[in-house]
Amino acid sequence: MTAQDFWVLSPEIAMALLALVVISVDLVTRSMAKVSTVAFVGLVVPLILTLNLWNGWFGDPATGPALFDTFEADRFSLFFKFILLTVMAGTILASAKYIASDRMKDYGGEFVSLVLLSVTGMMILVSATELITIYVALELTALPVVALAAIHRSKQGVEAGTKFFVLSAISSALLLYGFAYIYGYTGSTNLHLIMERLAVLPTEPGVPFGSYAVLLSVIMIVAGFGFKMAVVPWQMWVPDVYQGAPTPVAAFLSVASKAAAFAVIMRIMYVAFGDANLMQDWSGLFAILAAVTMTLGNTLALSQSNIKRLLGYSTIAQAGYILVGLASVPANQVGATSAGAGPQSVLYYLAGYAFTNLAVFFAVIAITSRTNDDSIAGLNGLLKRSPLLAGLLVFGLLSLLGMPPTVGFMTKVVVFGAALNANLTWLVVIGVMNTVIAAYYYLRVIRAIVFEDAVDESQFSADKPILVAAGFAAIGAGVFGLAPFLMLDLAEKALSIVPAMITG
Repeated sequence: MTAQDFWVLSPEIAMALLALVVISVDLVTRSMAKVSTVAFVGLVVPLILTLNLWNGWFGDPATGPALFDTFEADRFSLFFKFILLTVMAGTILASAKYIASDRMKDYGGEFVSLVLLSVTGMMILVSATELITIYVALELTALPVVALAAIHRSKQGVEAGTKFFVLSAISSALLLYGFAYIYGYTGSTNLHLIMERLAVLPTEPGVPFGSYAVLLSVIMIVAGFGFKMAVVPWQMWVPDVYQGAPTPVAAFLSVASKAAAFAVIMRIMYVAFGDANLMQDWSGLFAILAAVTMTLGNTLALSQSNIKRLLGYSTIAQAGYILVGLASVPANQVGATSAGAGPQSVLYYLAGYAFTNLAVFFAVIAITSRTNDDSIAGLNGLLKRSPLLAGLLVFGLLSLLGMPPTVGFMTKVVVFGAALNANLTWLVVIGVMNTVIAAYYYLRVIRAIVFEDAVDESQFSADKPILVAAGFAAIGAGVFGLAPFLMLDLAEKALSIVPAMITG
């Protein structure tokens, strides 16, 4: 490894070292307040290193490959690292009371360090440009989550951790088979070389992707990452894990894991399978998955009585909306629309969804920690009991629904606009119909908060750390809804550094 390799990897190295520092502080002090403080303040280091790679304050911005062409710290990956660091900071704040509780006082340091290690894997994952590196990073991402889901050792927690582990192992096996097939067909594990060799290899007329081997490989790769993205039919783990795992873990999974999975699947598809003909083939695959995913997620959410399970199915539905942008490939664009409109809409949606979903989950954490009730009925009369938390939760739910002027509204406008320009009108119609379906269960929760009478009318407030985290997330959901160009400009810059993303 060269000095440049270490420089490009500096944010990931800083995150891994921070995890070790957190463990050391926990061993020395056993004070969860100090552990949380060290972890939160320590995030400044990887944040500054990531900003430096984006802006080139010291040296040139890192745009070339590193680590023997297996890793690339381009602006596409740095965009997702900003999201992951934001999610990590919010998770630490939202978990401060949880890790200091009697149930977790012996495992608080381990909790924070496991989250840090998982984010380290995600940061490597979004920069990986080689199949073996992608697979190793994916395992580093998933294994800490297994322990996090079961860390409080309750019956539901152990069940959640076991389900996640088993299904994650199956999805990893499918992904590995997919990688093996494409390696056997092209003779390379480097994404750029795979694209070059697919361009010169003979194709079979009338066969999707020009070869049954490539077709099988793509299906297995999509299946492997479909688990992480919570895409139908690989979504069955989501509601059970969200309900059984600690709520901070569910919040972390709902945003960070999804963002990392979409980042790597975009890089694989646009870099390795970025030929215009191949692009049109996998666009159809993602369009079908988008329609099925958003419909099933919204439909199953209608009957839920537990807020965490409802948010689990909501997460599945949101994955379907994001897939609409992924299906809106440049090869299908019509008119003078920017070729990168589809990929740009995905980045904007993921960033907006991160702020929105964190605001909702953090509010739920604050409420359930006081009421010990995660049923929707437990939210009855919340507006009278805790007006500030009720306002944050209602605002987040309206953003998930897609009501103006929230970021949830603008993300749907941008994604559906990209789909219209990519000749996917039928998919937009399904998306709009699903938004109407989603209004029922989101508004049902809002009705309970605002109009229903509470059994216990005692008032309560949230602890300051989680209130700050929820407030910051809600502000982000508002600002990027009222001024979408702020995030859209960043997304465009992230795509401009990856030429394959905006050419077709």
